[in-house]
Amino acid sequence: MKAKATLKQIAKELNVSVSTVSKALNDSPEISEQTKIKIKEYAKLKNYKPNVIGLNLKNRKTKTIGVIIPNILNSFFAKVFSGIEKVADKKGYNVIMCISNESLEKEAHTLEMLSNGTIDGFILSISEEAQKAHEYNHFKEIINDGTPIVMFDRTTDEVECDKVIVDDFDSALNSTQHLIDLGCKNIALLSSVDNLSVGKLRAEGYLQALKNNNISVNNKIILRTDSEEGLNENIEAIFDNNVIDGIFALDENDSVAALKMGVKKGYNIPENLSIIGFADGILASRRLSPSLTTVSQHGIEIGEVAAKLLIERLESKEENMVYVTKVIKTKLKERESTRKL
Repeated sequence: MKAKATLKQIAKELNVSVSTVSKALNDSPEISEQTKIKIKEYAKLKNYKPNVIGLNLKNRKTKTIGVIIPNILNSFFAKVFSGIEKVADKKGYNVIMCISNESLEKEAHTLEMLSNGTIDGFILSISEEAQKAHEYNHFKEIINDGTPIVMFDRTTDEVECDKVIVDDFDSALNSTQHLIDLGCKNIALLSSVDNLSVGKLRAEGYLQALKNNNISVNNKIILRTDSEEGLNENIEAIFDNNVIDGIFALDENDSVAALKMGVKKGYNIPENLSIIGFADGILASRRLSPSLTTVSQHGIEIGEVAAKLLIERLESKEENMVYVTKVIKTKLKERESTRKL
């Protein structure tokens, strides 16, 4: 079957705007006859078929929000989605959830597919591949075509849109400071998310806390990798070759790995090894023994705030609303893996 062209593809090939293509195909008097003929002939050649919903998008709303998350197995993203759905349902909106599986290609394809009249706006967290490649043009194109985006957790300054984030830097700084206040002097940093914006911010917070307390940076107990595999391959060497009395882990899986390795190596937790992990998932916090002290990101609240931001923009009569960034404060939940002050 011959592939059908889209408005965007026709516009790109003919070096005109999507709006011009749409108006030409609908015989708008704003477009010259010569341009209309050129666009219509090309559209026919490329087997273009109009999207009825897309053609009427400016005059109606689908009352549907598209949500794109990087990983369905991450409990944080599940909590965020729960918050989004709660607000959307209350406001009379439906929600379509898609998973990028950390793929730039799948993320871009999903945006293009759903923006063709299926949804009114997106709430999303950027895929690992997009952040690693610093590739954000697919977001800019969607926004330029009139579909709003609200980013959460993993965001970028390169895209102008509404954002909902947690105070990753301050949370990491305060968590590391908490370990220092407990008397820890050799605090290891474990990260499998160093290629993500949140991972970099958390690592910077850790380093700043050391600096604030005049503690020398010991690179031998800092493990910054881009994957769980990379962390699992190198974590044992941290324990075998160094003396550590504290660990700050930057992701839920890193926290679990730290606790398991600490127990395996015979550490008494928290008597001679205190551990704090980022992300308050059920796996990390409650189902391990000892239970983990964690930084709670308030995923449900993040989802609620993101949904409210998007719906407010969709329903506003203002055409030039200022983009906002909402910062959600985290909370340190103390459990059995850290001593009491």
